[in-house]
Amino acid sequence: MKPMKTSYFPIIALSAVIVVIIMAGLLLSDAALVVDFASKKQAPSLSHPFGTDAYGRDVLLRTLSGLSKSLLLGIAASVVSGILALVMGIIAGTAPKWVDNAINFIIDAIMSIPHLVLLILISFCLGKGLFGVVMGIICTHWTSLARVIRGEVLQLKEQQYIKIAQKLGQSPWTIAKTHLLPHIFPQFIVGIVLLFPHAILHESAITFLGFGLPPESPTIGIMLAESMDYVLSKLWWLFLPGVCLVAVVIVFDRLGKQLKARFDYDNMRG
Repeated sequence: MKPMKTSYFPIIALSAVIVVIIMAGLLLSDAALVVDFASKKQAPSLSHPFGTDAYGRDVLLRTLSGLSKSLLLGIAASVVSGILALVMGIIAGTAPKWVDNAINFIIDAIMSIPHLVLLILISFCLGKGLFGVVMGIICTHWTSLARVIRGEVLQLKEQQYIKIAQKLGQSPWTIAKTHLLPHIFPQFIVGIVLLFPHAILHESAITFLGFGLPPESPTIGIMLAESMDYVLSKLWWLFLPGVCLVAVVIVFDRLGKQLKARFDYDNMRG
């Protein structure tokens, strides 16, 4: 069966939307903190499309500000985590056996602990806040991608041109840069895109539980935690930030799969 060719247009369009959300969130960060008790607990309307919360703050503005923070944090954490996975995967696939065993032991140790529990522990030990959340995500999200990259490297090492390059005296760094990275790059990009929704989802989760960003920061996790006080008060619009977060996660998951399909299609053509 011939694979379906995918288009890069959705990727470009989504990137533009992300830039708009980030810029809007940064520009409206102060407005998202404005309190107006005369407008508290208002249902969605033309003046407040997402309604207002118990302090009269505009939920849409707070959602944009929260999504902006989540997107920036997710981009930074997933890129650094992806680079760590790339380095560790290449080292595991090319270094001596004892180094490979050591890296695999670290990966197994991290993956054996429930993800959210380890994330909370790291964030708590580092004082929570932005630094603790970012470091927790970086330290817990690189393992799966590193294992995929290691497998690709082990397969590439068996190719004839790699063995010829080794016999010609090329250094491991030259072989990795010239022969391995071009083949691994598509998996690396797809891995970062798929890491991104996990990063923002886990950031919101640990913030919701009180181990992430500070409560005065308008983030999706904080807004969802505040909305739990009104879960029986029919203030359904307070959960719209969570709906937006789920939508972003689903979109990026589909984007990652589309990118993977595109790269697979190009590889089959090549």
